[in-house]
Order: sequence, then structure tokens, then C-alpha cells
Amino acid sequence: MTLAGSRTEVLVRDLKDGDRAAVARIDALHSGSAKPDYWEGVFRDLRRSGAAAPVRVGLAAERERGLVGYLVGEVRAFEFGSEPCGWVHAIGVDPDHLRDGVATRLLVEACRRFSEGGVRTVRTMVRRNDVPVLSFFRASGFVGGSFVQLELDLEETG
Repeated sequence: MTLAGSRTEVLVRDLKDGDRAAVARIDALHSGSAKPDYWEGVFRDLRRSGAAAPVRVGLAAERERGLVGYLVGEVRAFEFGSEPCGWVHAIGVDPDHLRDGVATRLLVEACRRFSEGGVRTVRTMVRRNDVPVLSFFRASGFVGGSFVQLELDLEETG
């Protein structure tokens, strides 16, 4: 799928193994740390298929100079009574292409694929202090869901 962008067209396509370094680079720019082993595992999982494998979505946004964004997600059902739903696990855009609609294009395509996978709800988790990402998802129609994420810091309780 090719969509017009504010600077140049953006091609949204499936992630492929050769994209791993570019995805890891974009992630490191946003997170502040390189995670090559993590991304190796994500790309390995994206390659898995078969009847027992969940619907996985791995998307790349590409311009003439290469990969400028990515989105990774899958359809999952959780033990807490949740119906199967689409989960956006990771989304990232090269800082030089922020505010060009790249993330929106990726999210729209992911939602289309999740819908084709038979789900009606898409979820994600965002750090509460990550205002740009929270703003993006809110502007894309995401609201607080029916589940509340809770956590316990084991180092503080010990």
C-alpha cells in the first residue's frame, strides 16, 4: 500500500529480515538503548506461522531512502476474560520523519489486518510519562480500556 505523505510517498509493507537493523536503530533512538537480542527474537517470532501461531503483524514504512518506521503487533487473548484482540507491541518512526503521518499509516494498516483476523478491539500499553506516544494513540481514537494494568516492584517489597 502506497500513501501520499507530506514530503514523499510512503510505502507500507511487511517487515522482512533485512529490516531488523533499521528497526533496532529507530528503537534505540527513541528508547536510548540498543536491544539487538530483543529485535532478533521479535523478527524470529514474525517468521513463525502455522495453525497454532497467532495472527502477527509486522509492518515497515519505507520512503525512497529506506525504512522510516515500523509497527509490530499480534492478535492475542488473555487469561483475564479478554476476547481475542489486536495488540500493538511496538511502533517507531525515524525522528526525521515524525509528524509526517507515518505512524498513522502504519496503525491504519495494522488495524485493517487485525480486523481481517477477526478481532474488534485493538490495545496497546504506553508509559504514562511518554506524552508524545500517548498523544498519538489518543489522537488515533484510543481511550482507557476495560482492564487496569497493575504491577509490583519486587525489589521494593523484599
